[in-house]
Amino acid sequence: MINNIGPGTDGIRPVGYLSAMNIGVYIAFLGLIGVALYVFPHPITLLAVGLVPFAIWGVVRFSFYVVLAFVVFSFFRIHEVFPMLSPLKLPQLLALGVLLVTFLRLTILQNLAPFWSKQFTLLIAFFLLVTLTMPLAANFGVTMKSWSGTYSKVILMTLVIAWMMREEEHFVSACRVYLIAGGCVGIVALLNKVNGIGLVEGTRVTIGRDIGSLLGDPNDLALVLLYPIAFAVSTMFEKGCGRFERFLGAAVFFVLVFAILATQSRGGLLGLVAVVGLFAYNRVKSKVLLGVAGSIGLILLFAAAGISERASGGAAEEGIDASAMGRLYAWEAAWNMALDNPIWGVGLSNFYYNYFFYSNHWDGLNHAVHSTWFGVLAETGFVGLGIFIALIATTFTASWRLLTSGKLDNLAPGVRIAVNAAPAGVAGFIISGTFLTQGFIWPIYLQVALVIALKKFCEKRWATEEKDASQFYLQNAKSKQK
Repeated sequence: MINNIGPGTDGIRPVGYLSAMNIGVYIAFLGLIGVALYVFPHPITLLAVGLVPFAIWGVVRFSFYVVLAFVVFSFFRIHEVFPMLSPLKLPQLLALGVLLVTFLRLTILQNLAPFWSKQFTLLIAFFLLVTLTMPLAANFGVTMKSWSGTYSKVILMTLVIAWMMREEEHFVSACRVYLIAGGCVGIVALLNKVNGIGLVEGTRVTIGRDIGSLLGDPNDLALVLLYPIAFAVSTMFEKGCGRFERFLGAAVFFVLVFAILATQSRGGLLGLVAVVGLFAYNRVKSKVLLGVAGSIGLILLFAAAGISERASGGAAEEGIDASAMGRLYAWEAAWNMALDNPIWGVGLSNFYYNYFFYSNHWDGLNHAVHSTWFGVLAETGFVGLGIFIALIATTFTASWRLLTSGKLDNLAPGVRIAVNAAPAGVAGFIISGTFLTQGFIWPIYLQVALVIALKKFCEKRWATEEKDASQFYLQNAKSKQK
């Protein structure tokens, strides 16, 4: 029997109580059954519709993992690394799952508990600048396609990941998944190198170039391989982990290093040195020795990667090689774009299509900017670059403060892996971003989401521990007085 009374004075709803929202859900479900039977008049339709509530429950119950899976497929391009997965349309299905679970948790269940931070303010300010100035872009169609296809999803996922990553197991799972996904991409890259599949300029490895994959560019592949490096090193040195997990971290680290070498990407190599160098900075007392070792290591990496053998940027070219000069010309064009459009730039993804109008060294082809900083400057102007730099700076500062707080011993090993990896990952982005274009794609935004979630989690954990310690000392003092 259904009670018609509302919640009691103690806030507990009586058994059988139906809210207006519950009634609406039931009516909608009955309507769904009716529509399904009308369109597909078959008994098995009832079974299919009957499974819908369980599917929704599973998506909501494991909502963070749905979001994590979407990020893995979108960033690591797993369905392109393993083409047999492409017919399943997993990125699209996971995107629908993310939208569904976010809507349900924000509106009906109301258990997502959004919060705000300084990084969110800068993130949204940058996003609004890009969005509101879209009609002023040199090519609105290109900007709109990039905004709707990638950039808006990246910003949305940054918010959702930071809000959903609230438990210890979330950080542990994210670190492990990034590690395994990066290892898979690295292994396929090395296999392609050995078998001569998809090589650019005869020596530079790619993945999925024949199917138009994002990883078909060696620089973009190096960028994807660079992201999990910090998690691999952090896992390798985390004494609280088991032997197998530390071995896995070491194995993935070496796979990623050799895969980055196979891309022959100078930006990737510099990012690798930055990530490893930050870990070494916290462990080596002599900074002079560290600097010398780092310089020697960089030279050895360039030699091992065979940079001198590249068709572009190799030793066969005299003076400043064509690849380096191409970057300088592109940066000059970016500067000219910013001078001409100082407030809003030429528009998202418009650098390439405006290169002809702003380059002083036209060679018959448009070129990519090959720099995060100059890319953001050209496409969002000086205002956008200022906001973007502030976002990166505050993210790195927050991650560094967590790392140097002196309270890491109170955290679980899995969380410590994330805390140690966060500043190294941002440092790798800062260095590699000078030569790789990544201002409007996943890597830095994943780092921002991770740092925001870590800061919230650690502050809450430390506040609880301090409160418990205060209560313990207070109880002891009272007992002694008695």
